[in-house]
Amino acid sequence: MHYQLRDDYIELYKLIKVLDLVDSGAEAKRIISLGYVRRNGEAELRKRAKIRAGDRIEIADMIIEVVTSS
Repeated sequence: MHYQLRDDYIELYKLIKVLDLVDSGAEAKRIISLGYVRRNGEAELRKRAKIRAGDRIEIADMIIEVVTSS
């Protein structure tokens, strides 16, 4: 799956929520804090981590490639 970034970055929990992978922002924050999210192959525990173009986010078997919108 690809996500087209409209700004310089998007916070991790907002990305998960905007893609409808969870029902709420609170649920997104919970799965991040439990270590279920990987960023570029590393566990990402920061809910507000700035996700930029080129980042690869993994949640279970879902892979999200963040690309720039140009």
